[in-house]
Amino acid sequence: MNAEISALALTAAFLGFFHTIIGPDHYLPFVMMSWARKWSWVKTTVITILCGLGHIASSVVLGLIGVWLGLVLKKLTIVESFRGSIAAWLLIGFGLVYFVWGLRRAYRNRPHEHRHFHDRDLRHTHEHSHDQEHAHVHNGPSKVSIAPWALFVVFVFGPCEVLIPTLMYPAATGGWTGVIVVTSVFGVATIATMVGVVLLVRAGVNFVRLSILERFAHAIAGATICLCGLAIQFGL
Repeated sequence: MNAEISALALTAAFLGFFHTIIGPDHYLPFVMMSWARKWSWVKTTVITILCGLGHIASSVVLGLIGVWLGLVLKKLTIVESFRGSIAAWLLIGFGLVYFVWGLRRAYRNRPHEHRHFHDRDLRHTHEHSHDQEHAHVHNGPSKVSIAPWALFVVFVFGPCEVLIPTLMYPAATGGWTGVIVVTSVFGVATIATMVGVVLLVRAGVNFVRLSILERFAHAIAGATICLCGLAIQFGL
């Protein structure tokens, strides 16, 4: 590995870390969804990694096609910009829908009392809200959530703006080995930073103990995700 590729690899590591840190859309959606849906640490990590892989892989594939076909960099930049706009609107739409659903859920899950009459000899009464887990004879299988898949689709459309023009095209002058090395370093740095920040912020949320807001957790998560999308689209 020559000096130029080594320098690009170091740049890739820095950019992978820096562009993730300054982009809240890389971690806030996972933090808020993990908090609202009470994901375990393992599930949060796996979903973050998978979405990070989709986020990077889509730009890598586009960049490799551009290098292979010798496409003009300006054309790829336009495509990446268009993908970024789509991703932002998807994030806005997903956040808005989730916010409305969260408000509806919060309203329906106000604490209330249930009385159950199973037969003349068996009856019970309990007060609860449906978002709190409780043992109950009517419990059925839990529904599969589409939220992780929605996040994955959004991140696949989301481009890594610095990857193709700043790293892949310069690395291509040294052959395919340079491209593979630089993109790999960038990918590892980006995903590692995403996971680290998500778990750190998630731990902070747990430490604060926002139990008073638990009922509105989904609505808050949706609003935060929507704001991330708006910030991307309109440069807020």
